[in-house]
Amino acid sequence: MLAATALALALQSSGAGGFSVAALMLAGVAPLVLLAPLAGRLADRVDSRTLLICAGLSQAAICLSLAFADGVGVKIVLVALLASGLAVTQPTLAALLPEMVSRFDLPRASAVNQTANSVGVLLGPALAGLLVGEFGVRVPLLIDSVSYLSLVAAGLLLGTRRGGGMRAKPAAAGVAGAGWTLRQDPIVLAMTAAIAGTVAGVGAVNVVEVFFVRDTLDSSTTVFGLVQATWTAGMLAGGWLLARSVQRARSDGALVDGLMLMLGLCCVAVLASAAVPSWGWLLPLWLFGGVFNGGLNVFSTMIMANRVPAADRGRAFAAQGAAIQGAGLFGFLAGGLLLERFEPRPLVAVCGLAGLLVVLLVAPKVRSATSEVTARPTPGGDRYGGDHEASESRPHPVSELPTDLLGLDALGRAYRC
Repeated sequence: MLAATALALALQSSGAGGFSVAALMLAGVAPLVLLAPLAGRLADRVDSRTLLICAGLSQAAICLSLAFADGVGVKIVLVALLASGLAVTQPTLAALLPEMVSRFDLPRASAVNQTANSVGVLLGPALAGLLVGEFGVRVPLLIDSVSYLSLVAAGLLLGTRRGGGMRAKPAAAGVAGAGWTLRQDPIVLAMTAAIAGTVAGVGAVNVVEVFFVRDTLDSSTTVFGLVQATWTAGMLAGGWLLARSVQRARSDGALVDGLMLMLGLCCVAVLASAAVPSWGWLLPLWLFGGVFNGGLNVFSTMIMANRVPAADRGRAFAAQGAAIQGAGLFGFLAGGLLLERFEPRPLVAVCGLAGLLVVLLVAPKVRSATSEVTARPTPGGDRYGGDHEASESRPHPVSELPTDLLGLDALGRAYRC
């Protein structure tokens, strides 16, 4: 987030148009889509310690190169390389978490993980806005280079390992997932399709937002960082506040219903933001949207944990991420092209309305898919080794969660959802 925000601000400040900013964002997302099949297999088959150490060192070196790179083209290539490392580390870390804790501690562990993630996403844009305004783009990129060494530290310090012949704990091993694919599970497929479709509709706001805040609302780089951080602050709160809704959901179908509601409310926040007269009014709306984005992540995490076999989690998270990030690519491209012909404010409204229409259109089909699974259990068992018929009728193990991902780090804003 520090690198992405700093580079986007630098491009906008230098007079680059919407297409350049969109190309930068596309470079940061495309590897997550294109490398998903390979990255998922690596996460499941290669020692997680090796992956984290190698990826961390590589990303630190790439970010260091970005700090001294000249020319938009070179920066875009380096951003693509940086995202290639992310394509590997995202499913690796997402698949490691359920191996670290027992079944009943997983919701609390997910909440802690989402909180840490949200804090990083919260600080990144705000710090980038401040540092770019004071020192230019090089200082935040140098700081970011050092931050990637935390992956190396994680690889060395984490006692839990998977892949490369490492055996999962019996309590978390689940059912062997030979040949598991995204299309095999109607609930996971419906959830992924719903999120991806909504991101395709609303995702252009990630490109438009830079010009909306800086030009239309006549705000500084620091204010832009603050606005971005506000959405993430809402996510941080929403992950805990809306966890009780997960606790009340007694089936995966109910979880999907909650997820669809969160999607729609995120889009409502984006739609309403098009009417604000100044950046101050944007803060409560972005906070509102972030709260439901956090809730969306909790619902998504529990669905994935309940339904994906442990041995295939790396591939599952990579496949889901690729579908959603692929939809985000469409939004980035559309945002860059539309900014060449239209003003930012009406485009923000179009983004919110498009996302909301997608939610309304796909909701009946999603409900139909989840009803079918409730009536006809999917062979193979759930994530914890029980059968789906039982998992549909029992409460989810969230009773210890005082108030509680997407390893999809977030919606209404593709790179956050």
